[in-house]
Amino acid sequence: MTLTPRPGILDLVPYKGGESELAGFKTVIKLASNEGALGPSPKAIAALQEMAGSMHRYPDGGATRLRQTLGARFGLDPERIVCGAGSDELLHLLAQAYAGPENEVLYSRHGFLIYPIAATACGAKPVIAEEENLTASVDNLLAKVNERTRVLFLANPNNPTGTYLPAAEVKRLRDNLPDHVLLVIDAAYAEYAGRGDYTSGAELVETSKNVVMTRTFSKIYAMGGLRLGWAYCSAEVADVLNRLRGPFNVSSAALEAGHAAIEDTVFVEASRRHNDVWRAWFEAEMVRLGLSVTPSVCNFVLVRFPDEPAHNAAAADAYLRGKGIIVRAMASYGLPHSLRVTIGREDEMKALSSALAEFLGA
Repeated sequence: MTLTPRPGILDLVPYKGGESELAGFKTVIKLASNEGALGPSPKAIAALQEMAGSMHRYPDGGATRLRQTLGARFGLDPERIVCGAGSDELLHLLAQAYAGPENEVLYSRHGFLIYPIAATACGAKPVIAEEENLTASVDNLLAKVNERTRVLFLANPNNPTGTYLPAAEVKRLRDNLPDHVLLVIDAAYAEYAGRGDYTSGAELVETSKNVVMTRTFSKIYAMGGLRLGWAYCSAEVADVLNRLRGPFNVSSAALEAGHAAIEDTVFVEASRRHNDVWRAWFEAEMVRLGLSVTPSVCNFVLVRFPDEPAHNAAAADAYLRGKGIIVRAMASYGLPHSLRVTIGREDEMKALSSALAEFLGA
């Protein structure tokens, strides 16, 4: 008998992160992975350096201090917070815990690519609900729910479109889901979404046993290299996640830096203000160049290019690479006509805009 993996595993296309290097360039402008433009908090860097001498010690397996810090910062019950090696780990664990063969995992058309990977990895069937104007549709999602549906992943705000559902729509989704479906609100970009009708979904966790909110330190906290995320959930779901996760799934480095980053509210606010200014500037520049942008509440912008071969998204991507600039092609998300651009530093955004103006002959 031949050793074979679970059916469907070999059909998966592995997730590929944004590139960081280009042949022929010692340094590049990387605007491909939605990393925080200002880098991590100086306090987080100092905390990381301070713990270096004790890296031979195992971390606190319960992430106790970090959970308490998160609870105090966001007004949440620390006992219902579970930390993970990035929110990706928690998304995989939730699919593993609540879905399997004969089950379905639902998400919107242009949702995060980890969702179908997590579904297939646990033997479940990934199911797509079409979006409306590059935004998740509550009605379309609900229409796909059936007795086999076990998990519904909702990225809010969504990557890679930058769009979001207002709190009332997310509540309508939750209110119309059967109890056997776990609603996972992936709020990785919540800190950037400064809209009065937006919430991260924490209030729905407080009133429901079948809602989980996940967050990350990889975006506004700019700690993607340390792999740190967290989930807020019911006591029952927290218990399940704690049974499944590894006993030391979060490193001491991540725990210490995360604690310091959460407490540095001044730096977080500076990062948010920087993003607001340069996202608006970049969107206006793209419109000035005759390109279409999807209004974003995140730290990236989805830019649509013409269909003509000389100026389409693939040609633009190749041209930018020739200038040492890396953005993210979107064909894998079903958006071959678009590029996703992370909001970087002022000099990076101006260099990118100038390069695109040259490319378009504007």
